[in-house]
Amino acid sequence: MTDRALPSWNEGPARAAILNFVARVTTEDGPDYVRPAERIATFDNDGTLWCEQPLQNQFFFVFDRLEALAAKDPALRERQPFKAFLERDIATIHALGKQAAFEIAFATHAGMNADEFAEIAKEWFAAARHPKLNRPYAQCLYQPQVELLAYLRANGFKTFIVSGGGIDLIRAFAEENYGIPPEQVIGSSVKLRFEAGDNHVDLMRLSELNSFDDREVKPANIALHIGRRPILAFGNSDGDLAMLRYTLAGKGPRLGLLLHHDDAEREFAYDREFRLSPLVEALDKADQYGITVVGMKASWNIVFPDTGAGKAASRPAS
Repeated sequence: MTDRALPSWNEGPARAAILNFVARVTTEDGPDYVRPAERIATFDNDGTLWCEQPLQNQFFFVFDRLEALAAKDPALRERQPFKAFLERDIATIHALGKQAAFEIAFATHAGMNADEFAEIAKEWFAAARHPKLNRPYAQCLYQPQVELLAYLRANGFKTFIVSGGGIDLIRAFAEENYGIPPEQVIGSSVKLRFEAGDNHVDLMRLSELNSFDDREVKPANIALHIGRRPILAFGNSDGDLAMLRYTLAGKGPRLGLLLHHDDAEREFAYDREFRLSPLVEALDKADQYGITVVGMKASWNIVFPDTGAGKAASRPAS
């Protein structure tokens, strides 16, 4: 790999905006210097750090889990909404809406403790392959974003994921592949119940939604769990717009980045028509809000890592 910063990013306005911003906030005698403790960067996950088409990867995990449950209870195949998931009925899943679909996903994992879920998630990631791209999920992340995360950390930033996806599923994947530890992942969650017996002390997962981390809930959870307003945020949909605007509204230097999926040849091209994660207001009003649009086709010279190529870049910066 070349010594050039962000080698998978093409020369252009998006890369220049990132490099210029990092240089400004890290120059100690400069007017825009930001001390390391305040260099907070937040990233959406689905569609921002890895592929979310034809559905967010959370759903493919649920599909496989439901198959296992239906083998024990065949009646699930005739009951909605489980029937739609088992039949991969994308139209019906879209019609449910994002929050309702995720609530169903969380319900399939109720009744197990947090440690059991983490093991199931790790085993799934180790074996599962993306249904459209036919590659392991570790090879469905975006190489330019892995480089960006490492670059930010090398310049004193602390990187967080703030996602509508399930927090525990992301935590099973994020540290090894993005270099982001579990305590720096914010996501949608179920309620937990503390249980203690003679031979165990556990947190049990309930079928009740605790927090759906989308839209206006994202900045609220950032304030709750991070306690600092980010100076850089990166998203890809209207679900990230509140986080982007919250970031840009702070004092001092700020950078808001919006990934536009416009590369049907190497990935997928979509915005308004993807109903579970639409991009309408954020794209139309990007200039008004001060958001830098990152067009995948023009900004990235590679999208996905080659086998093994992304692993070294995903390690946390020392």
